[in-house]
Amino acid sequence: MAKPQSRNQLIDYCLRRLGHPVIEINIDDEQIEDRLDDALQMFMEYNSDGSSRIAQSVTITEAMITNKYIDLNAAFGGAYNDRILSVNRVFPINSTTSSVNFFDLKYQMRLNDINDLHTGIGDLAYLEQMEQYLSTIDLKLTGHPQVNFNRLDAKLYIQGDLGAGGELAVGNKIMVEMFVSTDPSLANVYNNMFVKEYTTALLKLQWGENLSKFNGITLPGGVTLDGGNIKQDAQKEIEAIRERLIGTYDTPVSFFVG
Repeated sequence: MAKPQSRNQLIDYCLRRLGHPVIEINIDDEQIEDRLDDALQMFMEYNSDGSSRIAQSVTITEAMITNKYIDLNAAFGGAYNDRILSVNRVFPINSTTSSVNFFDLKYQMRLNDINDLHTGIGDLAYLEQMEQYLSTIDLKLTGHPQVNFNRLDAKLYIQGDLGAGGELAVGNKIMVEMFVSTDPSLANVYNNMFVKEYTTALLKLQWGENLSKFNGITLPGGVTLDGGNIKQDAQKEIEAIRERLIGTYDTPVSFFVG
């Protein structure tokens, strides 16, 4: 099948590209599974199609305050187990200018200034300036919590004054922006061109590694094993695919402009 939709179909596709069943491919089944996992890991971590940027809300609990970290796997109910690659940022948690009452600064601004937009007295530029000004006040008076993410255990560590009266309190909601790897069970993953090419190259390298142990041995019929050349060809293919990954498939670098 030229459009594999599962692990087994992808494995069969890659082996056919290497010459099976015309040529015997000397690779153990477990080695095949390992190389496929390596290819999928490379796809998830470095290919822009292998991950998605999403934002999810988290409600702060007493355990998070005590531990000073958030177990994201538990916080999201296991929806992204072992698939969270990185955390970009945590959106502002509390705002000193957004309490819900009549005397709230933002409430008054919306009550008075937004109404002017309909009358033509105000404009969107003024509204945007006011929003940025209020955000600056909030940043100065409240600040943003500093966080670190440990990918190995999916823990988001929080530094700062936590608990009652602090930057974080029980019941607060935060918004976590993160990159999550694509669900490997999706059929389109196995038909991705990068995955097909890279898996084939890794299997070819494994084949060459296996045959190189018996390099120079002549088989019945005068055929001589030459695993070294297969290995070298595979290494060149892998290098070319990785260069193309960085130049074509990788997510562009984001720059912060201040």
